[in-house]
Amino acid sequence: MSNTRELLEKVSGNTINTSNTNPGGISMGGGGILKPRQANRFIDYLFDQSVLMKTARVVRMSAPSVEIDKVDIGNKIMRKATEGTDDGANANPTFSKISMTTVKLRLDWELSSESLEDNLEGPDLEDHIARLMATQAGNDIEDVLINGTGTSTGLLSAFKGFRQLALDNAHVVDANGQGLDKAVFNLAIKTLPRKYKQRRNQLRFFTGSNLVQYYLYNLTSMSSTSFNPFDLASGVVRGDVAANDGGPGTVTPFAFGIPVINVPLMDETRTGDYSSPSGLHGDLHLTFPQNFIIGIKRDVTVYRLFQPKKDTIEYTLFIRVGCAMENYDAHVIVKNIKVSGSTGGSFGSVTHGANVLGGSGTYTF
Repeated sequence: MSNTRELLEKVSGNTINTSNTNPGGISMGGGGILKPRQANRFIDYLFDQSVLMKTARVVRMSAPSVEIDKVDIGNKIMRKATEGTDDGANANPTFSKISMTTVKLRLDWELSSESLEDNLEGPDLEDHIARLMATQAGNDIEDVLINGTGTSTGLLSAFKGFRQLALDNAHVVDANGQGLDKAVFNLAIKTLPRKYKQRRNQLRFFTGSNLVQYYLYNLTSMSSTSFNPFDLASGVVRGDVAANDGGPGTVTPFAFGIPVINVPLMDETRTGDYSSPSGLHGDLHLTFPQNFIIGIKRDVTVYRLFQPKKDTIEYTLFIRVGCAMENYDAHVIVKNIKVSGSTGGSFGSVTHGANVLGGSGTYTF
């Protein structure tokens, strides 16, 4: 009996059947859909090392598609009142829906009978490999959630991730090859509409590991272009800044009072799309963590099948994943940040996506 079954039982807290009931390998009778509680526990295990899953809004879906209700009450709805007069104006909330559709993803692996017989772990190797596969599956899913393009081929073509959604719809700032220093953070904050700064303590910066590292380098250099006195005051006077370990998902010293979250799977190998780019580039996001919506269909399907002609055991896992953003107007993405940290060149343009202030309008800071 496979230890993979024991693994899933440990994760789910229930007894499930993932063994092959057909030695001839003709049918897939050895797998099935996990029960809701099992699936929820398995999803928890699958994303144990995910950064975004711990901060974003996660919707565990019971259907492939879901519509999330959204309400907007508008701006400046108060009016001057005139005694004994009804001006006939009413502030009516606007209702809309956020549509999110999941895409089916799969993970396949196989083990030969020799590998199970001849290794030092013996039958425990099957359990070990299953855990490694689940961990890597979590990393791959987070990769497509962040960097998915919805085009071309490969895993990233499954659907548009948060980066592409932000570039298409949110406030877009072009760093034009600038390194990640206080000027980049400053422009991102200034680009965010003022009404969202009412909840400034809930805002977060999200960026990749190498850009975080350069920001930490800037903080230690104490130069006039990079040093942020606000952070020194926070650490020395108030003592409210997390350690500078820069680990995945941790907070580095704040940028103007807003925590900077290290997300290692944010791609920092981009060429850059400004005039005469050189080197590698990454992005910086400024938004509320709950603005990221991750949809996971709770039906996780796992199959285990013995193939007698190959003398191997094949494993196949299916899961459905999708993502959306709740409010594009509350999201700023700074692109073309040079990973090497070169500060040559000035900032480029600030543009607004299709779902920000009517799309083509400009915003006055």
